[in-house]
Amino acid sequence: MSVSPSAVSVRDLSFAYPGSPSVLSDVSLEIGAGEFVGIAGPNGGGKTTLLRLILGLERPESGSVSVFGRPPGSRGGPRIGYLAQRAHAATGSPVTVREIVSVGRLAVRGALGPLRELDRVVVDAAIERVGLAARADARLQTLSGGLRQRAFIAKALASEPALLALDEPTTGVDAASQDSLAELLRELRDELGVTILYVSHEFGAVEHVVSRLLLVRGGIAFDGRPDELPAAWHDPSHDHHTH
Repeated sequence: MSVSPSAVSVRDLSFAYPGSPSVLSDVSLEIGAGEFVGIAGPNGGGKTTLLRLILGLERPESGSVSVFGRPPGSRGGPRIGYLAQRAHAATGSPVTVREIVSVGRLAVRGALGPLRELDRVVVDAAIERVGLAARADARLQTLSGGLRQRAFIAKALASEPALLALDEPTTGVDAASQDSLAELLRELRDELGVTILYVSHEFGAVEHVVSRLLLVRGGIAFDGRPDELPAAWHDPSHDHHTH
């Protein structure tokens, strides 16, 4: 698996929302293909903003971002699967697991016409990979929070992404489901080589599965292996808050 170009390259990135002080300033980082990176930090620290800049959903004030060597959001490059922070809240309509996962194929095939046989095979494989084969025809709103998140991960996988970005995927999910979601993501990285960016306001939700942890508070406060975190984070030179 090639790590060149990097999956994500951020150079001297700064960003502020209109009328607000700077959210991020002078952020630079490289994320290699196949890395599983946790992005943690306090609320308002800029972690979701950093993810949105990487995905091309916001534009930097200064600096640059590239994803697999291309501007974020550009067509034709490796695909990105995105699980937004409030995805699990949008479950009021009576759609089934298979229907929601099928929507993930639109990134590959476009919106016109029925699903082809290949599309159906990929959809079924994504559902099976997240452990929902027995619930494929269940209505989404009948599932627990943890199983709904699995359905949304399957939707992202149906686009056959090279990069999977998840923003607070364990919000409202019980501890056992958090652990099983984390293990599922580790399998995706190990077996499919997917680059994973996992945003969470809690270190504990990610530190046992990620290979690298970024702490974001206006910039990168820490970048390293999770087992390096305690000594670095409790260094008095860090302005640390409770998380």
